[in-house]
Amino acid sequence: MNDIFMEKKFEKYFPWFFVVGDVLVVILSFFLTGYLLKDYGAVSHPEFSTFSIFIMVWLVITILRKDYRFGRTSEAQRTLNKLLGSLVWFLAIVAIVWMPVYSDALRLVYFITLASSLFLLIGVYRTGIHLILRKTRAFGFNHRKAIIIGKGSSSAKLENVFNLRRDFGIQFLGYYDDISTCEQTKGTIADFFENANNLDLDVIYINESLKESLVRKIINFADDHYIKVKIIPGGSLQLEKNLSFSKYGDFFVINVNEIPLDSLLNRFFKRSFDIVFSLFVMVFILSWLIPLVGLLIKLESKGPVFFIQERNGVNNKVFKCLKFRSMTPNDYADTHQATKNDPRVTKIGAFLRNTSLDEMPQFLNVLVGDMSIVGPRPHTIPMNNVFKTQIEKYNSRHKIKPGITGLAQVKGFRGEIENPYQIRSRVKLDYFYIQNWSIWMDLSICLRTIYELLQNRENAY
Repeated sequence: MNDIFMEKKFEKYFPWFFVVGDVLVVILSFFLTGYLLKDYGAVSHPEFSTFSIFIMVWLVITILRKDYRFGRTSEAQRTLNKLLGSLVWFLAIVAIVWMPVYSDALRLVYFITLASSLFLLIGVYRTGIHLILRKTRAFGFNHRKAIIIGKGSSSAKLENVFNLRRDFGIQFLGYYDDISTCEQTKGTIADFFENANNLDLDVIYINESLKESLVRKIINFADDHYIKVKIIPGGSLQLEKNLSFSKYGDFFVINVNEIPLDSLLNRFFKRSFDIVFSLFVMVFILSWLIPLVGLLIKLESKGPVFFIQERNGVNNKVFKCLKFRSMTPNDYADTHQATKNDPRVTKIGAFLRNTSLDEMPQFLNVLVGDMSIVGPRPHTIPMNNVFKTQIEKYNSRHKIKPGITGLAQVKGFRGEIENPYQIRSRVKLDYFYIQNWSIWMDLSICLRTIYELLQNRENAY
């Protein structure tokens, strides 16, 4: 269990450590260039303000080009190719912004020396990181547990790749197949669905020979359990999703259920938006709204100002969701939805619910990282337990953080769930949002939410 925890911590923090180290090496390259040319007094060096801008430019280039991503199966040459591309962009900006400012004859010497220092030092740093990761994985650390469903010629070739390339960091657990009975076969495909929860899987590889219906069943299962799926490609492959490829030496597999928010850069943009937005709301709205609403709640009925309820968040992790209390304290808040003219709702509570002000404390949940401004709305744990057994792909909505508002809400699916089609429509819209996320979609949903709050109050009670 501790190994799993360490693995997840490593994956979470490694990109940040890498970027910080990368920036430090860039700074060292500037100092090395200055040291090498210290005897040439006429050479102009960037001023501190200009130097700081260059460091920020390098940071932006590194993040935008995803230089922090070291593919498990990529070679060191690819790492150097990515570095070369980043350097071209960086040096082009340096040449445009800095060089024309200085007219001394040796500025070109400084530029060439800087370019050489950057390529040498960062090249050594990144290649070193690449090799260290490879060695670490070869010794059994930072590995991914994988199985292959369906045994065929392609599956056997992939197994050989795993056995030969321990540095890929993929621990092959065996096959699940209805026909094969080799030593590596762990059971039938039906056995897989029964045993999967005990395997702690990271990746499932699917043989191309399986029936499409079975492939879809496996993918849906993986979505519900947050497991990556890769398909060993074949000519009969027919899927509707956008696909990307991973390379294992000379062997290719297809990534099936990657989403935009798997990207560190996209998560950075979304989290930055959440923090800025929630801080603005806290400083300019909640700072006076909480005391005012709290006083009104206390004057009308006994009980706490806030209603704190456990709900399922990202990866089904339970968190405490905050709301202004809008009902008299009762034992059915978790299991009984609010209905029209619900006798449990107080007078001030009815106003809060009708204006959606009862949800405002959730900006605190956003700030601490339990929620996002935009995402699938979180349901109570009992509702979750019911819906996930009734609605296909329901659990996949927990692949990202829940939101204060979402695509389903601005499309009219908010409030009480009276009919099965309402929750099915919510899940479909949430799934579409997860698969097609962009920062522009978030902004659009926020603007549409404001419109809905002002114009459409039909289901708010």
